Amino acid sequence: MNEDDLTPEEIAELERVDALLADPSLWTEPPAELQEKVVEAIAQESGRLRRRRRTRYALAAVAASVVLAVGVTVTVQQVHDDPVQFSATVAPTELAPQAHGDVSLTRTQSGWRITLKVEDLPRRDGDEYYEAWLRNEAGQRVSIGTFNEGDYVTLWAPVSPAEFDTLTVTREVLDDDPGPSGEVVLTAHPQRR
Repeated sequence: MNEDDLTPEEIAELERVDALLADPSLWTEPPAELQEKVVEAIAQESGRLRRRRRTRYALAAVAASVVLAVGVTVTVQQVHDDPVQFSATVAPTELAPQAHGDVSLTRTQSGWRITLKVEDLPRRDGDEYYEAWLRNEAGQRVSIGTFNEGDYVTLWAPVSPAEFDTLTVTREVLDDDPGPSGEVVLTAHPQRR
């Protein structure tokens, strides 16, 4: 390229670059500590990036925890909305042949809530009452409550009807014997709904 081929602006720019390159400070050796400062600056930035990554990971963990908590809440809500239930029709015995009704058992936080609805079961008063029981195959019994008449009775059980699968109602008289009298008036075998 010939200087005659250049415009005055291009010539001025070349002269300015020549002047810059002629400056001796441009060609001086950098101080020895400059390398250390550059390495230190890179390390600091790398640490910031690591902290940012750790912050991102922490935020991701928090977000995952929130998603998990929401999932657990939804699951608990679904269990609450659709509780485990058992039900059965109660069968009378010869001691109360006219009685008829049904029973439902619902799992709650407090145990099993048992709703017994029986019609035509004679009322018992004074020292006489009814007692309901759950029994397992081994013959173990758990008392689930007492009542006077069966129109609408709420009882509670600490055991699952999946294991204690026979419900009986006995006629009882106030005495020193805490066990069942053996005078069974109703039976049921609740099944899961």
